Amino acid sequence: MLDRLIIVLTLVLLGGVAFAQQAPPPPPSAGTTVPAVTPGLTPDLAEATRMIQDGQYLSARVKIDAAIAANAKNPQARFLRGVVEADENEPDSALATFQALTEDFPELPEPYNNMAVIWAQRGQYEKARSALESAIASNPNYAIAHENLGDIYSRLSGAEYDRAVAIDKTNKSAQAKLVLVRQLYAVAPSSNAPVLAVPVPKPAATPKPKK
Repeated sequence: MLDRLIIVLTLVLLGGVAFAQQAPPPPPSAGTTVPAVTPGLTPDLAEATRMIQDGQYLSARVKIDAAIAANAKNPQARFLRGVVEADENEPDSALATFQALTEDFPELPEPYNNMAVIWAQRGQYEKARSALESAIASNPNYAIAHENLGDIYSRLSGAEYDRAVAIDKTNKSAQAKLVLVRQLYAVAPSSNAPVLAVPVPKPAATPKPKK
């Protein structure tokens, strides 16, 4: 499981994303999968997800931008824009998009998760850890964030074992633990990566009439 961090699009930063793993500290590289059918999306945004899946990012941007022009707060459209930005190698723009979503919709864990994946790709595991902890705080049952957090902790522990061995090459205990961590990194990506729906904010509670 250390061989993948999951980015939700549908985000999954959406479906699932498998990352090629190496021994620490080099960060992983990403790819994004989009479900064939995404409940809760408008037809245009559902089509945009299919375009993302097919790598038709320019056409997907047209539909996403049109949805945002019609409703600047649309969380699904903004989320998909972040996915496109991440896939199109625009990590700074994607981070800004997901960060803005966390500010407008703090109850959604998916933007935090996607931010964590970008930080992990950069090898900034402490920032990734913080983002994943925020995702879990917003939704304690968000399994993807828990799994990704476990991967981040494993990378952090691997880096520490590596430092211990570099400082003391006679440290057999640290050497053995480093070997175990690297064996975990070598595990093949799961073929059953979960696919999630694009985040939908909870509707505001209807005020009860005063008696």
